[in-house]
Formats: sequence, C-alpha cells, structure tokens
Amino acid sequence: MADLRGLRVTMIIQSYLPRLGGAEKQLAAVCRRLRQRGLEPSIVTRRYAGMAAFEIIDGTPVYRVPAPQPKPLAAFCYLFFGYFKIRSLRPQVLHAHELLSPSDLGILVKHSLGCPLVVKVLRGGKLGDLDKLHNRRTGRTRIARLNKDVDIFLTISHEINQELAAEGIDPARCRFLPNGVDTQIYKPVPEREKKEIRARLGLPQGFICLYSGRLAPEKGLSTLLQSWHSVCERHPQARLLILGSGEMEAELRQAAGEQVIFGGYVPDPCLYYQASDLFVLPSETEGLSNAMLEAMACGLPVAATRVGAAVELVQNGENGRLISVGDTAELTEALEFFQSNPKESLRMGRNGMELVRREYSLDQTVERLTSIYAELAGGG
Repeated sequence: MADLRGLRVTMIIQSYLPRLGGAEKQLAAVCRRLRQRGLEPSIVTRRYAGMAAFEIIDGTPVYRVPAPQPKPLAAFCYLFFGYFKIRSLRPQVLHAHELLSPSDLGILVKHSLGCPLVVKVLRGGKLGDLDKLHNRRTGRTRIARLNKDVDIFLTISHEINQELAAEGIDPARCRFLPNGVDTQIYKPVPEREKKEIRARLGLPQGFICLYSGRLAPEKGLSTLLQSWHSVCERHPQARLLILGSGEMEAELRQAAGEQVIFGGYVPDPCLYYQASDLFVLPSETEGLSNAMLEAMACGLPVAATRVGAAVELVQNGENGRLISVGDTAELTEALEFFQSNPKESLRMGRNGMELVRREYSLDQTVERLTSIYAELAGGG
C-alpha cells in the first residue's frame, strides 16, 4: 500500500463527541488509529447547544457548524456553513457517515473540489438510512444523486448491500466494512477479577444479564421486561442490568421490578461487560451494534433479535441465540437457557470472543479503510 502519511480525510457526521452514540464512538476510535498511521482526519459536524465551534479531541480537530432550529433551517445551515468549512480544510478524501445530510454535504463539496467521496451506511431495515429517505418527499431524487456521485459505499451488513442493490447501485461500489472493537481493551477477565469488579461496581454476585444502549421504543425493552418478569419467577436471584438513558427511562423504571437494576448512562461500559454473564439485544431494528461487539469481545454470549447485522454476527447455538422480534416466549426461553446452562454459556462466549478477534477487530477495520482511501487517492 502507498504511504498515506499526511492524507487529509474530512469526516462528515451529524453529531460527534461529547454526544456519544454508536456511530460517534466508532468514529472516534477509527480517527485515533488513523492518526497513529500518519493520516490527518478532521471532523465536521453540527454545533449543538453548549458546544464549542472548534476543539481538538484526542488529537483530531473537530469543527462544529451552526444548525439552529427549526429543522429545515438546521439542515440548510448545516449544508451552507459545512460547505465553506470543508472547502477551507482542503481534504483529499471525503468520508460521510449516513446517507442523509452528511452525504448531501459530501456531494456538494465533491462537486466543488473534485475529491472522492466515501459514504458509510449506518443502518438498514426499518428506520435505516434508505428507509428514512424513502419516507421523505425528495427521497427518490436524493437516492439517484447518491448513486451518481458517491464513489464507494461502506456497509456494515449484507442486508444493507441488498438494499443498495435494489436501488440500482453497482455492488462493485459497495465494500463490506463492519465496525471494529479494540480487543486489547474489551476482553474477558478471570472469575476472581470478575467478582472483584462486581464488588467495585456495587453489583450482586448472582447471574447478571446486561443490556447497554439507548432507552428508545425501537430497542424492544418493553418486550425484554415482560420476559424478565417470567424468568424471575423461576430464577429470583437473577438480575437484569440496564445501562443507558433515553425517552423510555421513566416508563421502564415504573414497569421494572426488584430484579432490574438501572445503571444510567455509562460512557465506557467495559467493566460492566466483564462483570456480566449474558448480553441481550431485543431491538426491533438495528445496524451493527457496537455494544454487542464489545460484549462478545469480553466473552459474553448473546441473545439478540434477528435484525440488522445480528443475523450475521450471532451464530445460533455457537456464540448465542437468535430470537424473533417481539416474541416474549422465545426471549424468555433463551434467557432461561443461559442461566440454566453455565457451561454452554461459557462455550458460546468463548466462540463469540474468537469471532470478534478474528473478523471484527478495530485494527482490521482501520486496515481495510486505509486500503480504500489509498485506492481512491490514487495510491492503491
């Protein structure tokens, strides 16, 4: 591969640190690795209340452009101010994250500067990038423009590949590039250390099932609580640990019983993964869950719904169990299985850890991404 030191890559994203979601967290980790390789990433994002117009985060410059409400004005300002900011940075590669406004902005700048444009599709299926475009008045026009102007689409699941192909996008322009995990940080710990972590976090020593993510309707948490109530009738010492915050928090707290622990928003839940016995993801729609990857890297088996990349990541009976969306009986059976079969849980957890280390490590993700940059920059 050509020497890419000094290559200027501008990342375009709706929001960035300190706002912390899966896409933001993944991009921050990727930018750190790119800088270690000598590339020069920069971030252009929206400026939300209380945030500075410019700061450097972990060595990466972050530029926030005005995006005042209402929504139509925010979109216009993001494109207008973002266009001039990115032009001033003189990028050699543009990398937009999401098929919506970030891609619109990337296309505008590409037409002006002539530099290549990479677009990462963040989510497929219901509420995914293309689904959102289909539900907008200008969606068909925007999809046609994406097909015409984007050089390479990065996909995190084969579901997204199929959706893009259905829109007439050449599969040769789509590259499968899943999210990556730093396996030097996210890793299992011995049983003795696991007990020490629990004591430090104030967690009980019985079976702990962990959910980590937004507390939003599409995450399927109402179904999870219904199943957990059934589980606790036979396993009263088991605990469900819910990490995160969101619009459903008050409702979930009201519906939860004594066997449910709310840990709130945790920026880095690594210790909680290492302290738990099972990771559950009951989402109605999902992309490629960073939390699920991190939990698997820490040696946890997974109970997840058949949505998004979980279908590819979770091998039924090998590293976890796949369940149908909204099926409380099936979810209950899966949760009880892991509690009643500790040896099988350990085996599946080891298998999941090995899969993540083999195919989803952050180093592999960044290696593939830099190869794509080299190809587009003329050095591949």
